[in-house]
Amino acid sequence: MTAYKDLSKEELLELKNGLEAQFAEIKAKGLKLDMSRGKPSTEQLNLSMGMMDVLNSGADLTCDDGVDCRNYGGLDGITEAKQLLADMMEVPRDNVIIFGNSSLNVMYDTVARAMTHGVMGSTPWCKLDKVKFLCPVPGYDRHFAITEHFGIEMINVPMTPTGPDMDMVEKLVSEDASIKGIWCVPKYSNPQGITYSDETVYRFANLKPAAEDFRIFWDNAYCVHHLYEDKQDYLIEILMECKKAGNPDMVYKFSSTSKISFPGSGIAAMAASEANLKDIRDMMKYQTIGHDKVNQLRHVRFFKDVHGIVEHMKKHADIMRPKFEAVIDGLERELGGLEIGSWIKPLGGYFISFDSLDGCAKAIVAKAKEAGLVMTGAGATYPYGKDPHDSNIRISPSYPTPEELAVATEIFVLSVKLVSIDKILESK
Repeated sequence: MTAYKDLSKEELLELKNGLEAQFAEIKAKGLKLDMSRGKPSTEQLNLSMGMMDVLNSGADLTCDDGVDCRNYGGLDGITEAKQLLADMMEVPRDNVIIFGNSSLNVMYDTVARAMTHGVMGSTPWCKLDKVKFLCPVPGYDRHFAITEHFGIEMINVPMTPTGPDMDMVEKLVSEDASIKGIWCVPKYSNPQGITYSDETVYRFANLKPAAEDFRIFWDNAYCVHHLYEDKQDYLIEILMECKKAGNPDMVYKFSSTSKISFPGSGIAAMAASEANLKDIRDMMKYQTIGHDKVNQLRHVRFFKDVHGIVEHMKKHADIMRPKFEAVIDGLERELGGLEIGSWIKPLGGYFISFDSLDGCAKAIVAKAKEAGLVMTGAGATYPYGKDPHDSNIRISPSYPTPEELAVATEIFVLSVKLVSIDKILESK
């Protein structure tokens, strides 16, 4: 295919006429398609329906250590659930607290505690003149929403194929004591699907922050979300690396079963050093007497152990893989060689990251909406919703059916082509 920039003005206008006719044809169908969020499909949710049968009125709801899950108690979570999530997170059980249904909730509360009461005896962030967070970009919009909500200044750190720009991270955290944290999705990152390299993890563990209360918010949301059995990214375990580097307290590690069992009805966990966990427990005891132990037991009885989770995730992969491949194939077939966009083919996670020509992302998303395709808002992958290049678009293939996905991909590539032609024509 000839790159669009190499076509003459006349050739581009002729091409545009044909594409507009195709677009009008699809628009006339009055479609309603949604690729806006990384929601599991109904088919994926059905995989966990057996969980509804593992407990009934005749079930013994007593844990291995004698705790009655129907009653009060157990601030940390039940032992079996701690073991299950600890194995999934590759950490010792004693370094884990089980929370409620949402890791995002846990991250919000962690920032809130630091704001009001400080971290392990340090000055509460709300009493400081300035609090800053580093934000690898493109990144997860809901992370950025939390820090924005608390009035924390966010600093963009560019992502590279091996993770965040660590030269920049090291320089900033070592020089500025007002930088209190960094958001990380270290495996199959949202939205690019990048997994941090060994060197990146080592450099994180060996950071020398100016702030004693600096914390790495390590959101390992996609730790078991592989698309392929024979091609999987590997991520070094950060808690152990921090401990080896003499920085045992520097990381909070988060995970959940939200996209493993039921989003909204899963279980969330946090892993951290003993000192961090003591600090958190001391404040949690005012907040709750314990989270939903019946739901924790339900998950343990259903999955049994981490091998049960691994086998379960293979079923998820069988549903997700064809969807990712359909989108990637469509992008390669329709946009390959045109030089109007680039994308990354991930080996896991929930998203495909697409970069358009500069200044085109918002227009592409708006164009797609005209034809009935709702996508994540352009700019969402950057703090304050401001993508300096207006180029990144997050594609979420999980929710639509394969048939809907084929049409959605067609709408998307047509939108990319039409907006890109207009952009190139401006400079002709």
